[in-house]
Amino acid sequence: MSAAKQVIVIGAGIIGASIAWHLSKAGAQVTVIADSAAGGVATPNSFAWINASWGNPEPYFRLRTRAMAEWTRLARDLPEIPLSWCGGLCWDLSAADMETYASEHSAWGYGIERIDRAGAARIEPNLTELPDFALYVAEEGVAEPVAATKALLADAERLGARIISSTVTALVQTDGKITGVDTSHGLIASDEVVIAAGVGSPEIAATAGINLPIETPPGLIVHSRPTEKLLNGLVLAERLHMRQTAEGRIIAGSDFGGADPGMNAEATAHALFAAMKAMLRDSDGLELDFHTVGYRPTPIDGFPIIGRAEGVDGVYVAVMHSGITLATAVGLFAAREILDGERDRLLAPYRLSRFAQ
Repeated sequence: MSAAKQVIVIGAGIIGASIAWHLSKAGAQVTVIADSAAGGVATPNSFAWINASWGNPEPYFRLRTRAMAEWTRLARDLPEIPLSWCGGLCWDLSAADMETYASEHSAWGYGIERIDRAGAARIEPNLTELPDFALYVAEEGVAEPVAATKALLADAERLGARIISSTVTALVQTDGKITGVDTSHGLIASDEVVIAAGVGSPEIAATAGINLPIETPPGLIVHSRPTEKLLNGLVLAERLHMRQTAEGRIIAGSDFGGADPGMNAEATAHALFAAMKAMLRDSDGLELDFHTVGYRPTPIDGFPIIGRAEGVDGVYVAVMHSGITLATAVGLFAAREILDGERDRLLAPYRLSRFAQ
């Protein structure tokens, strides 16, 4: 490993922050460039559910469970990160789909419990509507996304990283290799550039002829004013996912990605908040504070893009939805690959080159 390698990380969301921290910890000279505050665009608007839940083929499940383990490791290194393994209570699938999910993921080692109505009431006593059958995973959790991002960036700075507020206008190529970036404040040279700018990544990559096939679906999440404790963990009910944050806010979307804001986001937010209040006992005093609409950087096949762009030396891409779950493992694996040339086998399916086949 070359401790003196100079790496630019474009993006200050949770993915960029994790890569920057892992690189800095490994001895690289890191410069983070972002045109927004810590957390970027998608991270502050995330539901922030850390999980390896339903809908994952086994290779993706293995990456996600490794990332969950890396969150525990990261919290030991940075105890100021607000991380809670609060558990997730799920009944937003049909009974048949829940049974398939439970059987499959249990066989893979995921700690799923089948829960009846009485069990659900013990886990979440403040719910007004309880399922006859649900699934509970005690090992699922949440990390408060902006606080976690700020902690990673602050410690990266302590380790020697520079954080620059600027706009990247182009990747700079010399003899077919990326040698830095052009910004609104001038040229910055580097040995390698990491594109971790979320929804802004395709535009940056395109300046070097790299196509990132990404969609950016919106998701609306409502945020209550801080209130007394009403929820113990994640509640994944039909058309309503909610949790309580470390500062006491109840946040909710129609699924973990949020709600479709439709033509009138304000009306959608009020309807969603009313549904959330109706789901909670003793919620008469619960007040809507604000809603957010986040745009999720989602590769068109639903899986992450992680790795060097083939045909263009000196650039590494890390763009994905489920950034909160994956951030810790992606940061660790990206740092190893950039500095040592060691690509973790769990990343095998997620090269950009798969879209050219």
